[in-house]
Amino acid sequence: MSYELIFLINTFSSFFMVGLIWTVQLVHYPSFHFVGTDNFSAFQHHHVHSIDKIVIPVMVAEITSSFGLAWIDGWFSLNAVGFYIVVLIWAATGIFSVPAHSELEKSKDDSAIKKLVTTNWVRTVLWTVKSGINSWILWNLIK
Repeated sequence: MSYELIFLINTFSSFFMVGLIWTVQLVHYPSFHFVGTDNFSAFQHHHVHSIDKIVIPVMVAEITSSFGLAWIDGWFSLNAVGFYIVVLIWAATGIFSVPAHSELEKSKDDSAIKKLVTTNWVRTVLWTVKSGINSWILWNLIK
């Protein structure tokens, strides 16, 4: 697979995820507060199992292509920094997001929702930085 194709996959996945994470951060997660207690568990279950179908393939494409770019360019390159950021995003997902969603599948808990929104800023900022790196590299490739 060529560097250009790997970079294209990586850039598309990063841009896709930054758009999605900002929507989730500013619109979707805060709207959890407005879902009624009676059907919140069903709503949460639907959210997790529906968004996973979108997020998992794109996140796998992003981490795989990020690894490939770091491998090609070297572990101290700008693409390697992008890979390390993606690893941090996966860690934040496992440390913060997955446990919060698991807690919310049991019942509606406004403090858990607040924690989900607050800790999701880590992923939002990291994906924004990652997309900025891809933008910088892309800009320099097309100059």
